[in-house]
Amino acid sequence: MNRLSDIITYVRRIVKTPSNSVLTDSLIIDYINRFWIMDVDARIQLFDLKTKYQFQTAPGYDQYNMPMYQIQTEEGNQTISYYPVYQGFTGPAYVNGVAVPFYTEKSLFFNHWPNIVQQMNVTIQGNGGAGPYNFQFPISPNNTLPNPLNTPFNYLLRGHVDITGLVALASSNFGAYVDPPIVTSVQAVTPLTGTIASVPVANCFPAVYITSNSADGESIVVSDSGQFLSGNQNLGLLMTPGTYPNGNTALTGGYTTTQNVINYFTGQVSNLTFPQAIPSGVNISAQCYFFQSGLPRGILFNNNVLTLRSPPSQQWLVEMDAYLSPAAFLNSNQYIQFAYMSEYIARGAARKILSDTGDVEQFNFYEPLFLEQEALVHKRSQRQFTSTRTHTIYSNRGNANNQGMGLGNSF
Repeated sequence: MNRLSDIITYVRRIVKTPSNSVLTDSLIIDYINRFWIMDVDARIQLFDLKTKYQFQTAPGYDQYNMPMYQIQTEEGNQTISYYPVYQGFTGPAYVNGVAVPFYTEKSLFFNHWPNIVQQMNVTIQGNGGAGPYNFQFPISPNNTLPNPLNTPFNYLLRGHVDITGLVALASSNFGAYVDPPIVTSVQAVTPLTGTIASVPVANCFPAVYITSNSADGESIVVSDSGQFLSGNQNLGLLMTPGTYPNGNTALTGGYTTTQNVINYFTGQVSNLTFPQAIPSGVNISAQCYFFQSGLPRGILFNNNVLTLRSPPSQQWLVEMDAYLSPAAFLNSNQYIQFAYMSEYIARGAARKILSDTGDVEQFNFYEPLFLEQEALVHKRSQRQFTSTRTHTIYSNRGNANNQGMGLGNSF
């Protein structure tokens, strides 16, 4: 009853196409996946898809993209590209078991932890050429190499590429979704676009800027790219910010551990080559975000990105509630996750087929039956959602600090 092949059979009964030559199984599976992946979570919120998302932070990384499914292949070799594993995140949220505020509004979050730009007006002066230039950020984290990278320690905050940018990067260069983007010096500049130009400008968020002026007063800006050098993830690739949509460009001279990179651990900029010559004596300035790292005490969810403040000083366990986006059904012998949804999924897929083929009469005939199944499926979740009373200012929410029957309180 709950095998994918059973759902395919039920779809055929509804749309009156018993022959595989008229409507193939692979096409029906595609319709089933379209309904299961794209429609169900938008139509009804299911308690069975409520789960927990958890991950370990990385020292110095303050932004974390929502995880994505890798490319999946349906029966018939039809591919389903990357899409988020979760529909979204909700509180309560915990860091190493300690409850922390969970925000979805940037204004409230950054009112508590403002992103103050550290402006360093003079780091070095131009020598009449485009480079190379070597200098250290005056607000360096006071870390030195080659000391062992034992946590905890401080970092300059690093640039970030969101999930849309990572999908574009995978499609053009990587061939696979990689987060964070760790690239080789060759990938950064070849083929002609390179990894830096492959990420749309709107999906790259620099955190470090190095600025100066040309001989005619034109502003010259270099920033980090949100991409990191293979072999040392503390090294961020510097770039020239450009115009939308894909105007960001790599710097001349390429990238190595010693070329056109910033070390977020030490604040060292190595062999930077500007896109234009810097006149002799002209100031070269720097901007960055710098926080005292530690145990994160707040989480912001925005643009499918989780931002932590304070930035983590070491590995911390982050946990929060989430609603799962189901993976695709891939072959006819596969069993679906929830047997009670079999008829609902079949009617939903058949509904799409009838809509696409323009069979209005059959669509209208089966629509009440589809809505009936949707109500029955949702009833299971409603029982769970309504099993907890609505809290008021007078009710005990299980917090030991509230008056009432919490632990440590007396009557």
